[in-house]
Amino acid sequence: MSQSSMAAVGTQVRQGYATDSTVVTDAAEVQAILDTINDADCRAILDVTGEEVLSTKEISELCDIPLSSTYRKLDCLTDAGLLEETISIRRTGKHTSEYYTRVSDVMMSVNATDGLSVTISYSAPPN
Repeated sequence: MSQSSMAAVGTQVRQGYATDSTVVTDAAEVQAILDTINDADCRAILDVTGEEVLSTKEISELCDIPLSSTYRKLDCLTDAGLLEETISIRRTGKHTSEYYTRVSDVMMSVNATDGLSVTISYSAPPN
């Protein structure tokens, strides 16, 4: 799976103890986030990964999305910075990607200086 591209120009990260927030002002990144949030399957994935860390197969089954589509949606969500990926190493030697969301709020703003921006607020990851 791909890594988040949120460190690109136009992105500002503010770190805190319990929560973080990211302000995205780059037009292409803003559009990618809005397109992702507009997708019903992506929203379903965000819903099921908000409470626990899940594998791709578990997400596919819980959301009733074909596995091939689930992989594409997970890529979109991680690229947009809306989903976190972890690697679970099994005793059998098989590594499994697992996903969770820390997104607690997404706010879109329009102003004369920055134009369109999106602020993503994060909460602590699930246990």
